[in-house]
Amino acid sequence: MGAAYAKCFDPTGARYGIPTYPWKYAPDGLATRRQLRARGLRPGGQPVCAQLMLRHRGRKSGALVAYLYRVDLALPVRPMTSRKWGALALAMLARRTCPVCQVTYSYCLPVSLGMCLLCHDNLTERAA
Repeated sequence: MGAAYAKCFDPTGARYGIPTYPWKYAPDGLATRRQLRARGLRPGGQPVCAQLMLRHRGRKSGALVAYLYRVDLALPVRPMTSRKWGALALAMLARRTCPVCQVTYSYCLPVSLGMCLLCHDNLTERAA
């Protein structure tokens, strides 16, 4: 933990411009977006107050970063309205419907193809 801990420990923000802590060593009262969401909270427009850093040799940037927000300034998550639920249902239906053959599948279609696998195979056979 020694060298990696030292490179990621910057509580004053002198090195990275923002207080930085090693992975899993954040002070109490700070949380990531996912941790806030698990508590039923959201950042609520507050700025990032610190970051967690995990040094990683395999990555091009060399580090994984997660931003931290103050829990005491977080706001409750806005409840879903019936209109939002309806819009979400229509969006999911569009992701499951093939634009070529208009068949609705029980899974989301691959975005890379833009259509169902059957239509894609038919188009590639015709092109060959």
